[in-house]
Order: sequence, then structure tokens, then C-alpha cells
Amino acid sequence: MDATPAETLIRTHLDFLRRHAPFDRMEPAALRFLGERLSVGFYPAEAEVLMTEDGTPKYFYIVYRGKIQARQDKGVSVTEYATLTLGPGECFPIGALSAGRPSTNGYVAVEDSYCLQLPAADFIKLLELSPSFQLFCTRYIASLLNQSREQLQVQFSQRAAEQQTMTTSLLNLVKKLPIYVAPDLATRSALETMVNAGVGCLVVAGADEKPLGVLTQSDLLKRIVLPGFDLTRPIREVMTTAPHTLSTTACAYDAALEMATHGVRHILVVDSEGRLRGVISERDLFALQRIGLRQIRSGIESANDVDALARASRDIRQLALNLLAQGIGAEQLTQFISALNDGLTRRILDLNRERLGLQDLEFSWLAFGSEGRHEQTLSTDQDNGIVFEAPAGADREALKQRLLDFAKAVNDDLAACGFPLCEGNIMASNPALCLTIDEWREKFGNWIREPHPEALLNATIFFDFRVLYGDEQLPQQLRHWLLTLTGGNPAFLKALATNALDVSPPLGKIRDFVVEGDGTIDLKKFGARLFVDAARVLALRAGVEHTSTVQRLRQAGARVGMPAEELSAMADGFHFIQLLRLRHQHLDTDHGAPGDNRVKPEDLNELDRRILKEAFRQARKLQLRLKLDYQI
Repeated sequence: MDATPAETLIRTHLDFLRRHAPFDRMEPAALRFLGERLSVGFYPAEAEVLMTEDGTPKYFYIVYRGKIQARQDKGVSVTEYATLTLGPGECFPIGALSAGRPSTNGYVAVEDSYCLQLPAADFIKLLELSPSFQLFCTRYIASLLNQSREQLQVQFSQRAAEQQTMTTSLLNLVKKLPIYVAPDLATRSALETMVNAGVGCLVVAGADEKPLGVLTQSDLLKRIVLPGFDLTRPIREVMTTAPHTLSTTACAYDAALEMATHGVRHILVVDSEGRLRGVISERDLFALQRIGLRQIRSGIESANDVDALARASRDIRQLALNLLAQGIGAEQLTQFISALNDGLTRRILDLNRERLGLQDLEFSWLAFGSEGRHEQTLSTDQDNGIVFEAPAGADREALKQRLLDFAKAVNDDLAACGFPLCEGNIMASNPALCLTIDEWREKFGNWIREPHPEALLNATIFFDFRVLYGDEQLPQQLRHWLLTLTGGNPAFLKALATNALDVSPPLGKIRDFVVEGDGTIDLKKFGARLFVDAARVLALRAGVEHTSTVQRLRQAGARVGMPAEELSAMADGFHFIQLLRLRHQHLDTDHGAPGDNRVKPEDLNELDRRILKEAFRQARKLQLRLKLDYQI
């Protein structure tokens, strides 16, 4: 029997919906419910689809053909802060319908357009019927990101052949029951247990099964054999206290990052009540990947020359590819890259300090820029400096010259390992960046008191510092001093906010994106920078010590009263842009190539184009916050 016209129309609408998120993931019964209740609305160019003054929306709209422009308000002039163009598959106004309030935006047809329309009452019912749709509506950009990561895993599957996943939970990685001993057990008996069980890490736990410490094979020589430790004494006297633990719900990646960050080879797995459930070793993680953490860590720790460290640097890049292919998020991946690069840099510093005989000097090696924010991608040049304190009576200039010679050797070795020398000479070998703490304060103070363009540019680089090696006290003193000075200087913060608004998100009023002549967008300049610069202003204003962009957003945003869900969406937007940068640097360009941050939106799949547009919209909302806060 031939289908009726109504049934044919429903099938046509369902075929369309299945090509667009979130309807492509919607449960069949819910999708059928949606298809049966849709009507079609036609809106000629310049027609108003929905306006603020219309009150609570009567429909949920899905753009079917044409383009609909969202504007902040009918009476607000159209600016880069006020518009967003929606294309086929995109929907509105989710927030207004969910909250039962008027829309904060007006929606106008840019060209002759058709919209599928679902009555408001049926929208609420659809939320009840479809968990996937409810998740989409409550965490819009996050739900799209999950789909994008799944597509990425498929895209990279051949390049990550035979790779098991680093997203496996630690509970699933634990292969056997944990071996542990009581803290008062004689050390000889504890060691016998260790040998009989064939383990490299013996856990010491109380009667409640909660870990108290560990003893590893690498501890035996320096703690027991060489000191001639009395084996009748209790194991608690020789164990390492406060062992590193992770929950059973954490994943292999979390364990790898913990090991890389803290330089340990074993992680204790505990349940929700803190009871021991197993031990994960580097060997366990190594089994998940051909180029593994153990191989890289061992290569870095045992390296005695730059050639060996250069090989380790290449392995870090390959491991990043494997993790990227397994769907690891951008925040975790950039932290992982930074942690391993930190270890490599510290080894270079150690080798040169020993070679040049600088063990008598107290100093701190500072990382600036993306490295200072733990946001290194796969294409990052050097941004570093030194803070030192000359002892009373010491020849300050002679001391500084020794540090400059040392810094020059370190900078050259880092360049040999794939971290290009900074074209702007923002390196510790620059005499202007090898300073005492008082000199750094004077430099920072001058930029804050006289915020001319060059001073503001310097602030965006140098105020994102963290200590990577050496004495942590001096940089901490500098951080507290900086936050006190900037927090009490609204004129400087306004100047910094104005500087953050110099670049706008590349969203078009008619087209989806504003691209350059070659059809590309620079995701560093017109994407990541927007979030980084705005988060810095918020952090300095709120006195937040953290330097990472997302942590600044979360902590400073909460202190100034920004809603948690809004901050979460902004963080997701930043993460997606970082993820696109990492993917592009892996697939398309050489390290340091001129185009390694550029993407062509037309080359992205429909889902990624949609997420990118939403990410830029989140950047614009963040900029609008600065614009309103500082009346710019």
C-alpha cells in the first residue's frame, strides 16, 4: 500500500533529522514522536521568526533550509557581539523553552528559509522521552564534543592500529588481588612477602585496607642494603609514606599523567572508601601502547646527551598521536605533553648544571606563555627565563654571567630537541630575562603602572609564568606580589581587557565563518587566544594563582559570579579549539610550519564545523562579559 502524503512527509523529515546532531543519536521511539509532531514554517528574507517581545516561545525550531540570524534584541544594533547565523540542522531557542521564559535573542531569516516547528508542550515531552536529547539540551557543546571524539577515534583507527585504549578504567586494568602487609611487620618478613609474590611494589596498609605507604625494588639499595638497615625493625620505618593513589573509576591516562607528573612508577588503586584494590605499574601501561610512558620516561631519565633526549622528544609526539587517536580530551592531552616536556627540560637543565658546575647557585627556571599555562601543543617554541637571588657580598654580575652561559647551553639543547629558539628572544639566555626577584618586580611594576601596547603584550606573555626547575619560593613570592598589585589597579585591568578585545571571534553575519584569503582561520590567534586573554584578566582581577586557562575560568569565574554551566560551556569551547589545533598539527603540517595553527572550515565535517561555531560563540560570550564589566 502506498504511503499517505502525511507519512511521506514524516519520512522526509526523519531522513533529514538523522543527518544532524543530536537527532542522529535520538532513541527511535523519541525520534518518531518528534517526526509525527513537526510542522513546517516558511520565513521570507528579513522575516521575524521569534522575537523577545513575543513572550514565551510557542515552538522549538529546527532550521530545515536557509539561514536564520540570532540577534541579541530587536533594538540592539548588529555587531560582532550580537549576532550568530544558524544553518540547516541547528535549533533554537533551547534555553528559553527549557526555562519557560521569553527568548533573550531575536531570530530573523537572512534569506528565504524553512523551519521545522515542534510545539512547546511537545518539546518538554521530548525531553522526558529522550535522555540523549535532554543531555544535548543541558550540555549542548559537551554532547557535541563527545560525538566529535568518537568520529576522531574512527578517523585515527588505522594510525593507532593495535593500540589498546588509554581510557580503560583502572578497575579493569587490575589483574590480581592486591598484596599488602601491616605497618608493624618486621622488614625481613615484608621483603619475603615481596619476593614470594613476585611484585616490584609492596603496599603497607592498615587493618582497614587503607594504604599507608609503599616500598619498591628501587628503594631497597638506598634504604636497606647500603645503610645496613636492621631487618627486625618494622616496615613502616623504611616505607615511602603518602603513596600516590587513584580511584578505580580513573582511567589509564590518569595513571600515566600521575606517573609523568610526579616521577613515580606505581599507582595504588583504591575504591570510593579509600581501600586498596590493586596496583598499576608502568609495565601495565606500557602494555597498552607500542611507544609508551615507560619507554619515554626511561629514555629521559637515562639520557646523557642531547641526541638521546631528541629521540625522547620524538617519542612524546608519537605517544600524543596514540592518545589523540584514543579520544583523550584536549585538556588532559596538553597537560600530558607538558608533563613529559617538563621532564625532558629538567633533564637538560640537570645535565648542563652538572657540566658547568653550577650546583652552588640557587635559581629558578621559569616557563612563560603556553608552557607556563600547561597548554603546550605539538608546535611550541621556547618561552623561558630565570629568577635568582645574589647572596650578600657576591659578585652579582659574575653570577649572572654564569647563569647566562648556562641558559644559552640549555636553550640550544632544547632547540636540538625540537623546541625552536624564540624569534622574539623570550629566553633565559637574554640578559633582560635573567633577573633577580627585585628586578622582575620592577619590570612587572612598570608594565602595570604604564600599560602602553608593548607593556600589555609583555603582560600577556610573562604574567603566565610558573616555576619548572629550582627554588619555588622566589616565583611564589613574585606571584603573590603580582596578584596584589594587579588586583588593586582597575586601570591596568581595564587596559588589559581592552587589549583582550582587539581580536574578535571569526563568526560571519551571513556566512558561518570569516576566513582569510586562503580560506583558513588561525586557531591560535582567532580561537585559543580569545579564551586565554579573557581568562587572564579574570584571574588577575580575582586573585587566582593558577595559570591554566580552564582553571582560571573555573576559579575566577566562580568568584565573580558567573554560572557554573556557562563556565563549563566556555571550557568545552576552548578544549575543542585546542583539540583541532592538535589534530591539525599531527595530520597536516611539520612542527613549527607557518600554517600549523590554520584550518579550513570547509575541510571540516559538518559536526566539527558546528562545534567550532559554538566554540567561537562561547568566546564571544566571554568577551562580552569583559566588555560589560569594564564598560568598553
